[in-house]
Amino acid sequence: MRAALLQLTSGDDPRANLDTVLPMLRDAADQGAQIALTPEVTNCVSLDRAHQRTVLEYEEDDIFLTTLKSEAARLGLWVLAGSLALRAEPPETRFVNRSILIDDAGNVAARYDKMHMFDVEVSETETFRESSGYAPGDRAVTARTPFGTLGMTVCYDLRFPYLYRALAQAGAQVLCVPSAFSPGTGPWHWQPLLQARAIETGCYVLALAQTGTHPAQRGRTRKTYGHSLVVSPWGEVLLDAGTDPGLHVIDLDLTRVDEARRKVPALTHDRSFTGPA
Repeated sequence: MRAALLQLTSGDDPRANLDTVLPMLRDAADQGAQIALTPEVTNCVSLDRAHQRTVLEYEEDDIFLTTLKSEAARLGLWVLAGSLALRAEPPETRFVNRSILIDDAGNVAARYDKMHMFDVEVSETETFRESSGYAPGDRAVTARTPFGTLGMTVCYDLRFPYLYRALAQAGAQVLCVPSAFSPGTGPWHWQPLLQARAIETGCYVLALAQTGTHPAQRGRTRKTYGHSLVVSPWGEVLLDAGTDPGLHVIDLDLTRVDEARRKVPALTHDRSFTGPA
């Protein structure tokens, strides 16, 4: 499996972000990638709800997604739009944080709505209430591709290991973690959590990251940690993209998934228990 990871500094203008992503997809195809993967909220990084209501669309109307589908078909490339910020289907009035897998014919092969909402107070200056603007999903998703089975997650999901265990037990070989991770927690939590999810499940982990200071036409700017990572099923960090935007292509040997699970078959050792009281 040859995968291309896009590390981005998306702003709050979806069309400008699209202009950044398209040449990177073409570069990925030129380098022989079978799939290109982008970070969380690839289309719009914004902390301003009023601005989001102005620029975000329903999935069926979203020009960002429509263009990605056309480009995937033209290039013969699978594309995981790590997540797109979209209007939710009525009667829900909030947005959705939706990961969308596009096949090499330009069709939506799978979609996953971020389940766990980032409602945290990292510091006095860094507080998030994702649930005030986004509706959480309620369904875990795996997606079969010609080169392996993907488990779809988004960012804050990373802190909930039971989701990743369920995905692996359902057949996932590669866990996708598109993110816009906080620099307040990233230096301490990002890599250890990703390695833990890989080790616990015997999966590859592909973690796509937003990075740097994100330009904003309206509202305050946001900063993200970067460091897109690829982690092997044995927990080795195979790629660290650092903090600069860019494209990184890597080959994955999925026989290593079977090897890791054969050595430590923990996914088959679940036991029921009672308590704690």
